[in-house]
Amino acid sequence: MSYVTEQLLENLREARVRKGFSQRELSARSGVPQSHISKIESGGVDIRVSSLITLARALDLELFVVPKKSVLAVKSIIRSAQGNSDVAKQMSPAYQLDDDDT
Repeated sequence: MSYVTEQLLENLREARVRKGFSQRELSARSGVPQSHISKIESGGVDIRVSSLITLARALDLELFVVPKKSVLAVKSIIRSAQGNSDVAKQMSPAYQLDDDDT
C-alpha cells in the first residue's frame, strides 16, 4: 500500500474517531456496511471514489483536487485556520490529490 493511500485511510479513521463515531455508527450515517468500513480502515480493500465521497460527507469532510503548485498554500491556510479555531479542524480535507498522484 502506498504512503498516500495509508495517509488517506488514517485521515478517515481519525476523522471518525474525532467525531466520536464507531464504525457501526458511521455505517448507519453513510450507508456503507460496517464490515466494509473496517476493511477500508485496515487497508484490506481498495477504497472506491464513491465510498470515499460517501464516508467523507458523513464525517463532514470535503474532498477536493488541488493543483500541485497550490498544495503548500492550501496546507498553510488549513494550519492557520486550525490555529485560530477548533471548528476549523472540521475543514481539513481527508486527502488532497496532487498531479503526481494520478
